[in-house]
Amino acid sequence: MPSRQITSPAIILAVFLLFSKAAAGQALEDRVFTFGVVPQQASEKLAKQWIPLMSALSEQTGLTIEFATAPSITEFEDRLTRGLYDFAYMNPYHFTVFNQEPGYVAIARQKDHVIRGIIVVSSNLKVESLGQLAGKNLAFPAPNSFAATLITRAFLDEAAPGYTATFVNSHDSVYRSIAKGIFAGGGGIVRTLNEVSPDLQRELEVLWLSPGYTGHAFAAHPRVSKHIRETVQRALTNMASSENGELIVSELGMNEFTEAVDSDWDDVRALSIK
Repeated sequence: MPSRQITSPAIILAVFLLFSKAAAGQALEDRVFTFGVVPQQASEKLAKQWIPLMSALSEQTGLTIEFATAPSITEFEDRLTRGLYDFAYMNPYHFTVFNQEPGYVAIARQKDHVIRGIIVVSSNLKVESLGQLAGKNLAFPAPNSFAATLITRAFLDEAAPGYTATFVNSHDSVYRSIAKGIFAGGGGIVRTLNEVSPDLQRELEVLWLSPGYTGHAFAAHPRVSKHIRETVQRALTNMASSENGELIVSELGMNEFTEAVDSDWDDVRALSIK
């Protein structure tokens, strides 16, 4: 009489769970991961700068990572609130907020870099101190832009009381509107000012430079698995180790990236920004 093998229900269940988990992991790796970038500049300029990085990350990780942004910083904040980006590059204040809810986790930041706010005026105006901006109409990218708005306004509130703040959606819009004489001055950061055309730069002058704070965060939404998060982290931190990767990073106005942890932004948290 031939022998029969009896497979227990427990073994069947274990095998089923094993294959289900493997299939789920494969499905996760096969899907498209969105990488949202804070819209400090026009979408076309951001796409030109950031799509090469997304392509390099996709090639190095084997994942499909696509560039995404938003029409304004306010809309970008809304999309972060809703967790629409799998990965995101966000300003320091945004990170302290969205690290709490929905729980974005830091993976990288620019190495040996701090972010500084600047207050810019037209080079045609004889403005020599913040006090001369009291009562003037000033331009800022968005209410929660960290260095360009929150930091600069914290100093302006004391040094130039009575000024009016107008929000114009991007750093580039701040610089162009000041050059056109629409505003007496406004807030930005060194990197975005350095990226506008030389002709526009000649029409502007940096009146004030803030203290330095930990810069922008590369972060992952909590739904992204630890394995994938660390895979993207390694690709980012190794990006500048090749000639092509170094060129891609330099086109972003940066040098190289280093691993980051959530506590790197404790200096920003200590400001107790509301």
